[in-house]
Amino acid sequence: MRHAARVPEPTELRRRVLAAWADSPARFREDANAEEDLVRGGYRDRLLVELAQNAADAAARTGGPGHLRLELAGDELRAANTGAPLDDDGVQALATLRASAKRDAADSVGRFGVGFAAVLAVTDAPAVHSTGRSVRFSAAATRDAVAAVPALAEELARRDGAVPVLRLPFDAEGAPPAEFATEVVLPLLAGSAAAVRAALQALDAELLLALPALAQVDVVLDGVTRTLTRDQDGSRVVLGDGPTTRTWQLVQRTVELPAELLADRPVEERGRRASTLTWAVPLDDDGVPAPLPGRQVLHAPTPSDEPLSLPARLVAPFPLGPDRRHVAPGPVTDALVRAAADGYAELLAGLPADPVLLQLVPGVGLAAAELDAALCRAVLDRLTATAWLPAADPEEPPLRPDRAVALDDASDERVAALVGVLPGLLPAGWSRRGDARVRTALGVRRAGLADVVEAVRGVQRPGEWWADLYTALEGADREELAALPVPLADGRTAQSPAGVLLADAALPADRLAPLGLRTADPAAVTGAARRVLERLGAQPATAATVLAAPEVRAAVESSLDRADDDEDVEPLADAVLALVAAAAPAPGELPWLGELALPDDDGGWAPAGELVRPGSPLADVLEPGALGVLDPEFAAGQDAGALRAVGVLDTFSLLTAADPEELDVDRAEEWLDAVLDRLPADAPPPDWPALTVVRDLELVRDWDRALPLLAALPDAARADVDLGGTVVPGYLRWWLRTSPVLSGTRPDQLRAAGEGELQGLYDAVPELPPAVRELLRPASTVAELLVDVDDALELLDRLGDPARTVGPAVLRTVYARLAAVLDGVDVEPPARVRVAPERVSAEAVVLDAPWSLPLVDAPLVPAGGAPEAVADLLDLPLASEQEQARVTSRAARTVAWSEVPGARLAATRLGLAELTGQVAVHPTLTVSGGRSVAWWPGTDTDAVDGTPAALGRALAWRAGAWPLRQALAEAFAHPQRATELAAEDSIS
Repeated sequence: MRHAARVPEPTELRRRVLAAWADSPARFREDANAEEDLVRGGYRDRLLVELAQNAADAAARTGGPGHLRLELAGDELRAANTGAPLDDDGVQALATLRASAKRDAADSVGRFGVGFAAVLAVTDAPAVHSTGRSVRFSAAATRDAVAAVPALAEELARRDGAVPVLRLPFDAEGAPPAEFATEVVLPLLAGSAAAVRAALQALDAELLLALPALAQVDVVLDGVTRTLTRDQDGSRVVLGDGPTTRTWQLVQRTVELPAELLADRPVEERGRRASTLTWAVPLDDDGVPAPLPGRQVLHAPTPSDEPLSLPARLVAPFPLGPDRRHVAPGPVTDALVRAAADGYAELLAGLPADPVLLQLVPGVGLAAAELDAALCRAVLDRLTATAWLPAADPEEPPLRPDRAVALDDASDERVAALVGVLPGLLPAGWSRRGDARVRTALGVRRAGLADVVEAVRGVQRPGEWWADLYTALEGADREELAALPVPLADGRTAQSPAGVLLADAALPADRLAPLGLRTADPAAVTGAARRVLERLGAQPATAATVLAAPEVRAAVESSLDRADDDEDVEPLADAVLALVAAAAPAPGELPWLGELALPDDDGGWAPAGELVRPGSPLADVLEPGALGVLDPEFAAGQDAGALRAVGVLDTFSLLTAADPEELDVDRAEEWLDAVLDRLPADAPPPDWPALTVVRDLELVRDWDRALPLLAALPDAARADVDLGGTVVPGYLRWWLRTSPVLSGTRPDQLRAAGEGELQGLYDAVPELPPAVRELLRPASTVAELLVDVDDALELLDRLGDPARTVGPAVLRTVYARLAAVLDGVDVEPPARVRVAPERVSAEAVVLDAPWSLPLVDAPLVPAGGAPEAVADLLDLPLASEQEQARVTSRAARTVAWSEVPGARLAATRLGLAELTGQVAVHPTLTVSGGRSVAWWPGTDTDAVDGTPAALGRALAWRAGAWPLRQALAEAFAHPQRATELAAEDSIS
């Protein structure tokens, strides 16, 4: 039975090393140089990576998820990790160059026994505290031990005291933090803390891609913890950095290297034939690959200096040279390149099919290095032989690049139209995006417009398919599409668009025989397809254009004469109605259609515009015999919309005109005069918009049923007319409001007065459906009445009617508003005026001077802020004209307004910095005739009786802020509360 060799204690290790150095000072020199090479070369700037690698290896040995905490505390870096604790073998490995204790661990990341040397970049006294073993190293202690060996004195002096730190272990006191198995303690060299802090701040969760055994890294700076996490679910890994996460797609392949390939590798590498190779690429929030930007480096498995141009992360056990920075060439590297290429092809084939994958294809530029060139060549070889490109037809399996076709100027519509016609077609995005040189390198074939035309020649497809194809080709080069086939309505195919006639999609070609039209398949020329074919030489033959042809109009206008000559004009009527049904002009849009001869119910023929559709709502509201009735049997076989468009009436007919002089409807001239009367006297001739009017209003016999029909007409028929900012009623609304259509009463004699401003002044309109009420639009506000002078005069009379009432809010301003509207109008003053909501008076005064209110005995008319204008309108005196008094009492004192208690708050409420002027306070304020008043204004000095109300009114009038009189009175009433009231004012 073999027994494992006992691992010496640190003391024994030191003794042996010192003895070896004493026997051979060259050995001391060799160890010092080797350690210095590692610190300054292969393991420079690898401190955090190596600490994380050691933590991952410790976790892998126990099989649990690894946890590493990196904490910068003052001038000391601490790295605590879970997993297997440090044991005697580990101590010996730390103190022995290139003799790792992990060499037999298949899943170990660190296996060369030199990674711990990275700590010497920031410390010369590292310590490892573990639940199994604790050990420390010290440059100072090693220097003392070496100085005690005479044989080493010369070499120590030559090196200026520099010694290999990690060759002599010392026992250490200390234990790792709770929940951790090991803690590495690194007292930092002077000037190293800033670099360590920067490295910790820059530490990225991507580090964990190469360390699957490490699930969490805590970075503690200034007491704040930032947590990096790794969570793998199958082929996806979620890396977290605090609240931020990023998902990576992985492909992992186990590589088993033949023994003969390892023959030229170091002995300790030969036993590790199996290893894992990983490709990783990040995904965005939608699961779409997000290629890594810029140059990458090979991770073997931790970062090397080997540049890679592929925009993905490669973690693979490539053999590294002695510098631990670059890959060593040889058969092992060649084998791993092949395995990596296979894995990369598998990665692309397994990623969501998005055009961004083309960015993952090796570029065609210069390689970053020899390894990169070899890897790109191998990857491109695999990708060209792998079926990974998506077919445009989702039912087809993935395509090999050499069997794929990229469409020039591809769009989703073009590709969709060509699915099943052009084999191997790629989706549009795969043809548009990415470098065309990449697709060329993959061997993807290009297809231009000429290839598309050739592919569709002889193809039998429905008209809708052709319409989609033409639409997709909009904007393409016209010459290349000159030979594009076009299906015809009779089943044949034209070999070029030139000369083909195009009809509307809904045009019933079989009914157009009387007009001799030859059309393309209507289903093939819908939407943009029409523009494309017209651009390629096809001729428009739509229902609208055919309908607009002079020959068709001439046939319509002569149809009644032909009918009178006993010609059979019914086929012509059918054809025209078919055209109209397809063109769908609005009723009245083509007024000449009203001359189309149609059969009536008396067995004769009449113009369409003089016929009513049988059974229509209009037939029940017109005077009997006012218009003819269309033959019921003929009407049943026709499109109702087409009949309306040619003038057959089922509701009221509309006429359009650009000039009101062209309108041939009832009372058109009277409406025009009413409109012109609304315009300002100096206005230029109006610029008329297009007018839509309703005909046959004078033929109505049943207005109760006619009004809902009129309310349902198009907006254009019911709209008002805007003449350069002056809005006037349209013809229909004017005609209805000035005609007795409401039980014999004209709507303009009624008001919507059931509630609101006009309540009490006018009788209410009868109950009407909402749409009819909107059509008639009876006035409901004073503003609506004041648009018209006649309405304003009527309102003035009603205000003086004692049988009427008015709301207080309306009364406050109505006379001022009337005065503004009637300014310049010769108005007969009313016999009575409104002085209260329910009171009128034959004698009244317009209050213009509020201080004289106690002296006025007559009823007052509210002036609404315009007393002079109201007095002129009503021919009434102003209060200031009747009561011309002066102050007769003697003031007790006269002070500046600014000295009155409460003045500061009053000034603030007025928005003034300070108050000006004076105020005379009278014990009892009297004016001419011995009459008492509360206040009386003066030029420089106001007289008051001293009450807050009088002060507030006097100051408000002086400041031109009469609405603030109550607020100012409050300020004078409570001067001791000025601060409190100011705070209250600040609340908006």
